[in-house]
Amino acid sequence: MYPILPLSSTFGIPTYYLILSGTVCLCLWWLVRRSEQFKLSRKSTLDLSLIVMVGGFLGGRLFHVFYEDFPYYREEPIRIFQVWNGGFVFYGGALLAGLLALIYLFKKNKSNIKDYLDMFAPVLSFSYVMGRIACLLAGCCFGRYCELPWAFGGRHPTQAYAALWELGVLFILLGIEKAPRKKVGAVFYSWMILHAIGRLIMEYFRDDFRGPTLGISISSWISLLVILLGTYLLLRKPTHGGSTRS
Repeated sequence: MYPILPLSSTFGIPTYYLILSGTVCLCLWWLVRRSEQFKLSRKSTLDLSLIVMVGGFLGGRLFHVFYEDFPYYREEPIRIFQVWNGGFVFYGGALLAGLLALIYLFKKNKSNIKDYLDMFAPVLSFSYVMGRIACLLAGCCFGRYCELPWAFGGRHPTQAYAALWELGVLFILLGIEKAPRKKVGAVFYSWMILHAIGRLIMEYFRDDFRGPTLGISISSWISLLVILLGTYLLLRKPTHGGSTRS
């Protein structure tokens, strides 16, 4: 594990936040390029990016605080604001960010919602790859005990499993994007399904504290719901014309 990148004998930068900061910069650059490719508003794209970043940060933190370890934070509420100590849940961030983004799109660009979803999908996938690499270096989201040759610190490198899976998902999405006359929204719906399958695999091997469970972790239940919803949206017949993109 390399949680801290030392710059001197007394000062270092958290590897997790360094990677995430660089990832945000790359994703913003890529989204601007993709907004031009999709002929969508650059301003709306940047507004959505800010909404996703803020919603993701708040949702991920709040889900961790109030679901995974509430007694710890209730004991000393100031800990809620000590984000440098870690404690974020991806699905918590994704749910809040997604809700806020949809509210924005319904108000500003209702007719192009699916186009924006498709535009964001590969970028979200890439950001998840980098996020899991950051988790691997930070030592969080670790797996069960493992004696296999690729064990990391004697445990399953679940972060690496998730990153490699999502990297494959990213290439699949880019391939779907190039398909002729694809259904608008298909790229994003495919990401929902494939990402959630990968998350189920990761959850199976994880061994860190996951909060209260109902047989399986809450993230596993959410993944199953995301797979069902994504499949429904992908297979649903268009309700009006103009539902394909060449």
